[in-house]
Amino acid sequence: MKVLVANLGSTSFKYRLFEMLNETELARGGVERIGATDSPCRVDIGSYHDELVASVPDHATAVQRCFAQLTDRDHGCLTDPSDVSVIGFKTVHGGRMSGVHQVNHEVLEAMEEMAEVAPAHNPPYVAAMRSILSRLPDIPLVAAFETDFHATIPERHRRYAVPGAWSDELHVKKWGFHGASHRFIAERSAELFDHNPLRVISCHLGGSSSLCAILNGRSVATTMGMSPQSGLPQNNRSGDFDPFALPWIMRQTGLSLTEILEILATQSGLLGISGVSGDIRDLEQAAEDGNRPARLALDVYISEIRRQLGGLLVELGGAEAIVFTGGIGEHGVNIREAICANLSELGIVLDRRANAAASDEQEISSGESRTHIWVIPTNEELIVARQTQQLLES
Repeated sequence: MKVLVANLGSTSFKYRLFEMLNETELARGGVERIGATDSPCRVDIGSYHDELVASVPDHATAVQRCFAQLTDRDHGCLTDPSDVSVIGFKTVHGGRMSGVHQVNHEVLEAMEEMAEVAPAHNPPYVAAMRSILSRLPDIPLVAAFETDFHATIPERHRRYAVPGAWSDELHVKKWGFHGASHRFIAERSAELFDHNPLRVISCHLGGSSSLCAILNGRSVATTMGMSPQSGLPQNNRSGDFDPFALPWIMRQTGLSLTEILEILATQSGLLGISGVSGDIRDLEQAAEDGNRPARLALDVYISEIRRQLGGLLVELGGAEAIVFTGGIGEHGVNIREAICANLSELGIVLDRRANAAASDEQEISSGESRTHIWVIPTNEELIVARQTQQLLES
């Protein structure tokens, strides 16, 4: 079975193509600037790389462009688009609907209900799925919701201290996200560590970040809540924020609630603190050049990660492993070192040389560390491909 796993943005379509017989990646690629007349369409098939520029008005056309490259007579890895059994999507928030489902009216309706909670994710996914369903009706679509991995979190960690009706009827609770990434770390950790019970803290650090406490492969606590806007400071999203500040800001600035939420979702986080960028690389360079707000943004980010890490260590009663993953987790040498600094009393000791040299999957803890510290590149797309295959085969 061949599964195409899609990662969507409002103007982008990225994919990876898997042969599930042996979980081999056959190709990867995507389309940027959808809606423009000069959209770059790239494909990587083994050692073959190609990029063309074309007019791509919508996501359905983007999928068709990708299939054209994948079925190229000379370099393609498919003979026909029908070789692809299904397209799987790493969907974010379905509220009342979680798990893995074939995309239909009910799935899209559930995602639309949560559009205000996940404004950066749900609207573009719903629009793209509708477009693909109408234009390519013969290819089934599957939605694998990020919240599914966190369904095992006990109620005491899912509830907000709000009236019960809000939780029961309005689904106001801590859902958790980055489920595919944390699930991959849970499965890979089980392969690496022979320990029972196996306690792992997965640190998915990237454009958006979250930590997850994993006990024997199951999520038991995570840092994100009702929406992907919550938890740790994100690159341009505020993270946790006191709701009682909202009326104060409205009165002082004259901004509407909608305008303030837009600022919290797009102009806050590391970007808001620094005024420079939400990208860790830019912030580290600016801080090195003496930019104090950039240094402050890095300090806030690291401090919040350490605070949440401490809480998850208490929840698990310690950990066999702390795993760094995601773009920053996998490549942020300085961030990893700062997070692990001065934790020897907790049995967490980083090997600075191993940390500086880390590439791909590697242990970076010192020999005296009671807790293993690892860098493990995540593979969210493979998780979605597996979930998609399981749904179709069931």
